[in-house]
Amino acid sequence: MVQTNRVTNKIIVICGPTASGKTALAVELAKRLGSEVVSADSMYIYKGFDIGTAKPTAEEMQGVKHHMIDVAENGGEFSVSDYKNMARPIVNELLSKGKIPVVCGGTGFYINALLYDFSYGNAAKDDKIRNKYETLARERGNEYLFAKLKEVDAETAQKLHVNDVKRVIRALEIYEISGKAKSSYRDDAAPVYEYLAVSYDYPREILYERINRRVDKMFDDGLENEVRNLLKTVDRNCQAMQGIGYKEMLDYLDGKISLTDTKELIRMNSRHYAKRQITFFKRLAGLNYIQTENIGADAQKVLSLL
Repeated sequence: MVQTNRVTNKIIVICGPTASGKTALAVELAKRLGSEVVSADSMYIYKGFDIGTAKPTAEEMQGVKHHMIDVAENGGEFSVSDYKNMARPIVNELLSKGKIPVVCGGTGFYINALLYDFSYGNAAKDDKIRNKYETLARERGNEYLFAKLKEVDAETAQKLHVNDVKRVIRALEIYEISGKAKSSYRDDAAPVYEYLAVSYDYPREILYERINRRVDKMFDDGLENEVRNLLKTVDRNCQAMQGIGYKEMLDYLDGKISLTDTKELIRMNSRHYAKRQITFFKRLAGLNYIQTENIGADAQKVLSLL
């Protein structure tokens, strides 16, 4: 039964760590509200990158329309600004129709960009500086570049993965241009939208077990074949291939690591990513936590908070 929209200009944000059940809850909420889901996942945007991202299947979507999935091709660059510029009009259109958009994802920068206008997004850009750091990454490795970021902006480095080269370079670029760390840019403005933010809060051992099961399922579903097929059409150095699950598979296909070790490395990197997500979202104002893992009860609890 569709529940009526009781609040105008309000959105629901389902966020939190990977493998925590965000998609199932978002779908259930959208069904009850007669609304749609707006993805906030930096890997779901790429066409063809399905298994390694645990992208929701048509069956899992249950007929609910999902936005911001498969909007980028060839695994190429897609910035936080690109996300905001595409996602906000979708949210605004849903609101104009009297619907409560259900934003769902674990990419904190995407969610922040959707909810707020941050000044660092307007920081100057310099192609020469960017090219310099891109060259350093190629010649000396991602770890070298990441170490440089730690020296000048440890707070931002804590939020990023060593292989998230694009955002590492952007943070270094902001520092070199302005002399200020990206993390020092603060905005106290009110959010663009009124929002209700919700995250699952599992005991760490339960979350890690969910992550391990998801990684096993990726391999059962054919992750190796997906990566082999992608390499026929996309550059192995593209942005999407730096995602967890893909970069480790490249090393496996290059014969640098065994299949068993590849699986464990993906599990480990996914767990580390989940810890960073948990830390990131703790700073989201007004975040509500749920623990039940009963989709029906969880959805009802979220709706009661509206």
